[in-house]
Amino acid sequence: MAASSGALRFYEAHGLLTSERTAGNQRRFREPDVCRTKIISVAQRVGLSIAEIRALFAELPADPALADWQHLTERLVEEADRRMRQLRRVLDDITSGDKLCELPHTK
Repeated sequence: MAASSGALRFYEAHGLLTSERTAGNQRRFREPDVCRTKIISVAQRVGLSIAEIRALFAELPADPALADWQHLTERLVEEADRRMRQLRRVLDDITSGDKLCELPHTK
């Protein structure tokens, strides 16, 4: 799993991930947890908040199938596209040649 132990603890603390513990208190993750950590990482890079990521996972069935993960991935792609379009509009506003702020001339 590519996530650091600190990231895994953070995900667990915020209810995004659960793990089983061994007798020695080591975390043991199942295969779906690997998918969850990858999706969490991508969702954070897209700009989703922890609450938004939690809401995405709340839509998953208890035992997600491949199609469920693919649907979640498609939703992340759509959200990333939406945010990129929004940022492009902001960038266009900034670089349009109009001054963002006009300061009064002082004498």
